[in-house]
Amino acid sequence: MINIQSLTFEYSNHSPLFQNFNWGISRGETWAILGPSGCGKTTLLYLLAGLKFPTSGKVSINGERIQRPRPHSGLILQDYGLLPWSTVRENVELGVKVRKFYGADGKHSPDNFIPKENIESWITRLGLGEVADKFPGQLSGGQRQRTAIARTLALEPDLLLTDEPFSSLDAITREGLQNLTLSLCAEQNITLVIVTHSIEEAAVLGKKILLLGAPPNQNPSIFENPNAGKVDYPNSAEFQSICRQLRNEMQKGTRHETA
Repeated sequence: MINIQSLTFEYSNHSPLFQNFNWGISRGETWAILGPSGCGKTTLLYLLAGLKFPTSGKVSINGERIQRPRPHSGLILQDYGLLPWSTVRENVELGVKVRKFYGADGKHSPDNFIPKENIESWITRLGLGEVADKFPGQLSGGQRQRTAIARTLALEPDLLLTDEPFSSLDAITREGLQNLTLSLCAEQNITLVIVTHSIEEAAVLGKKILLLGAPPNQNPSIFENPNAGKVDYPNSAEFQSICRQLRNEMQKGTRHETA
């Protein structure tokens, strides 16, 4: 589904974050991107979303080179991106209204619109019916996050990109929304890529984990974590083992950076 070839990216007057970087993701996979601050995690997500573009090399999704934001890619940011002057229902409808204007390919007026019933079904499915007419400032953090998820899933994406979406939530709410996100992505066969700075969260969510280090990132470290998302996995010896591996690798990278 996703194919990154010979990617180099650098901000103006800075050293490259990525240099001749290659990475591939198959449809339906669940990935976590992990690494220290400043390593390029969010930049990589923005490259996948078509919000930033390579200095050289290319990013392709389903064989199409990404040269603009892709209509079938959903993006959920840390602050949820909700309009404070719009209700929950209006926020969930927002993406559909944009789709109506630009069309499913992002260029042309569409022949078929996503029905309003689809919006209402996601509002109900995510437990937002009782707060549908409230504004974001009247919601809990978990309700705001569920609103952002509903808005994205109403557009029927095949790729969901998330940037530390659970970091500001309490532990119980965070765990519930992590499980909800995994189950919905599996049900809808959505490819999930989540950026996180938390080793434990990467191990909970990512069946595959991409570990970035000090720039420039050239040869990514990839960890297989096939039991991510299973009940009681965080209590297992296997979970503790992969967390130790990830922590050791991150510490090695920090030592190399400061040497």
